Amino acid sequence: MESKRQQRIGKLLQKDLGEIIQIELTHVTRGAMVTVTKVIVTPDLKTAKAYLSLFATPDKRELMDKIRKHTSEIRGKLGNRIRHQLRAVPKLQFYQDDSLDYIDNIEHLLDD
Repeated sequence: MESKRQQRIGKLLQKDLGEIIQIELTHVTRGAMVTVTKVIVTPDLKTAKAYLSLFATPDKRELMDKIRKHTSEIRGKLGNRIRHQLRAVPKLQFYQDDSLDYIDNIEHLLDD
């Protein structure tokens, strides 16, 4: 169970990562819509798992690979934003959030 501090920091990271990916990384996303759905921070605040929802892209796996290749750039930009709020910038891990695809698949199966 996450502490209140972990939840607050997760929300802060979610907001900042969303802005960084949508505004400052357009050269990586190239028109795809990327949303940060959740960020889970470890109790020691050294690692953050960010779950991304990907839309309007033909190859989601390729886009996730591109985002993972730019992790150090994203972490640097994040560090510039949160340097006065956190002592250390957490190590970032990106995962694809496929919960919307799962819901869509369930609805499709129920319609049939």
